[in-house]
Amino acid sequence: MYRTVQDFLHDWSHSAQGTLKVLQSLTDEKLDQAIVEGHNTLGWLGWHLATAPAFFMKQVGLAIEPAGSERPGKAEEIVKAYTKTVEDVKRAVEQQLTDEKMVENVETFAGAVPRGAMLRTLIDHQTHHRGQMTVLLRQAGLPVPGVLGPTKEGN
Repeated sequence: MYRTVQDFLHDWSHSAQGTLKVLQSLTDEKLDQAIVEGHNTLGWLGWHLATAPAFFMKQVGLAIEPAGSERPGKAEEIVKAYTKTVEDVKRAVEQQLTDEKMVENVETFAGAVPRGAMLRTLIDHQTHHRGQMTVLLRQAGLPVPGVLGPTKEGN
């Protein structure tokens, strides 16, 4: 749980940089890559990472513009939407939250929780899906960037 705005912003920046590396590994040709038929694809997961923060911001009482409703067919558009979302989250938190507000309870899909706990869930959610994407990148024969440590590719 975050108790200070600065602690969240630090982790958000670090997490977003890692997620951006993963998204930048996508190619248009591999957006439909899934572990097996009927499961989430690279494109779906990438778009989910670009759009889900708007849901989490609403949960903590902040509004950001959703990236869009339909998944683009181009990897570059997913990266662009995610990059904008990252900045929108940062700006909203900087401008509208205080350390005192981080520990206030808000009503969420999970019941009443402190804002700082829901913001931690946002980052955990992003990390979870980013990990799924790294498996699919490997399966698709695409380079897997080092995010929380090195990969076979050495980056």
